[in-house]
Amino acid sequence: MKAGLALHTDKYQINMMYAHWVNGSHETRAVFEAYFRKLPFGNGYAVFAGLERIVNYINQLQFSEEDIAYLAKQEEQYEPAFLEELRHFRFQGTIHAMKEGSLVFANEPLIRVEGRIMETQLVETAILNFMNFQTLIATKASRIRQVASGDTLLEFGTRRAQEADAAVWGARAAYISGFHATSNMLAGEQFGIPTKGTHAHSWVQTFHNEQEAFDIFARVMPDQVTLLVDTYDTLSSGVPNAIRTAKKLEAQGKRMNAIRLDSGDLAYLSIKARQMLDDAGLSYVKIVASNDLDENTILDLKAQGAKIDIWGVGTQLITAADQPALGGVYKLVEREVDGAMKATIKISANPEKVSTPGKKEVYRIISKGSGKAIADYICFPEESMPPEGGKLKLFNPLHPYMRKNVRDFQAVPMLTPIFDQGQLVYELPTLEEIREHHNGQLQQFWPEYLRKLNPEIYRINLSEQVWELKQRLIAEYMEELGQDQQDED
Repeated sequence: MKAGLALHTDKYQINMMYAHWVNGSHETRAVFEAYFRKLPFGNGYAVFAGLERIVNYINQLQFSEEDIAYLAKQEEQYEPAFLEELRHFRFQGTIHAMKEGSLVFANEPLIRVEGRIMETQLVETAILNFMNFQTLIATKASRIRQVASGDTLLEFGTRRAQEADAAVWGARAAYISGFHATSNMLAGEQFGIPTKGTHAHSWVQTFHNEQEAFDIFARVMPDQVTLLVDTYDTLSSGVPNAIRTAKKLEAQGKRMNAIRLDSGDLAYLSIKARQMLDDAGLSYVKIVASNDLDENTILDLKAQGAKIDIWGVGTQLITAADQPALGGVYKLVEREVDGAMKATIKISANPEKVSTPGKKEVYRIISKGSGKAIADYICFPEESMPPEGGKLKLFNPLHPYMRKNVRDFQAVPMLTPIFDQGQLVYELPTLEEIREHHNGQLQQFWPEYLRKLNPEIYRINLSEQVWELKQRLIAEYMEELGQDQQDED
């Protein structure tokens, strides 16, 4: 399969590009913003991820000869001159985005794309694909981290992921949000994520008995011994045999790392196994648990007093099983009309789908006193923030009577320049730097916004100028619609 991603797009994007080209409107300037409408999993926040892949995609975006030949065979019968235009296509637009690892919220721009309608239309599908999946997995991983209370978290999802890319980039997203290692070796090689693994039940079944399997494994890798103890009977066979292997290692001056539980009543088994290990003088041996774990089962196991130190989380994380799609959208907010940029709005019978018009910036309002986030403030780029010590008026866009004035704050810009007229102007951080940024973001929020159950709702506020423009465009549309209906009558 070819490596290029120019055709990693929906067919209607190509058709719209072609229609613009035929119409002569393909050089029209446009501004799109990508965002999601509802926080996933009922969480109080999301974790933005996917930017590195978006950057790589934009940097390499060009149509190969194979792409052109494929398009030439389509039933639309694109004109040869249009295909020649695509042959020389390069992204020349401007992109701003949140930094990976940032805590983000519904209905605020996460990525802003400016450029010719040809290029801004083409990149929509891939940007949403990368942003939606990786943000979803990073958010799920962060939820798991919140309930794990400092325990070690291992990403074990590769074999249940939806194909190789999902496994590799999902492992990276989980690592951003605080997972400590992955079982995926390609993710380890590609991103420098620590890798961890034990052995399968088949290893134990290969030998005459469980004890032999454990002893051989320990002899081959004496410094990396974690033994899976539930192939036959966890408490009658697995744990006692693991203890005997651990004692043989001690005689060699080595220490066994852990045992792993992969089935049964994990709370009960971990409690009993911990007691057996401690009674044998093996208090240093950790207990790893796996088997369809997620934040809900981990929270429940902790409530039952489970003695588990390390959690191997796979299917439920890598597939985001309880909400397998983020639902991010990419909406036109400005277009060129007679040489000037003009705000545009999408009207819908569903109020939550009405877009917010105009090119916008996002600021995080941080209290200078507490250092904690108060709200995210969305405004037009030309709007000036209040001077030092000034007052900022915040109001709820759904309930405008709910107002709050804040002083003594810092307004932190959240959208960072990534590409400027086709040139990459952003130095991609290392994965460790992204993890540090994410940890710093968590420190900016009070615990009530981060908790798993019934999180406090964080304020997302529009400036009065943005709010008034939105209301005016809605009113103009409704007035025009009413006039059209009168004309029909």
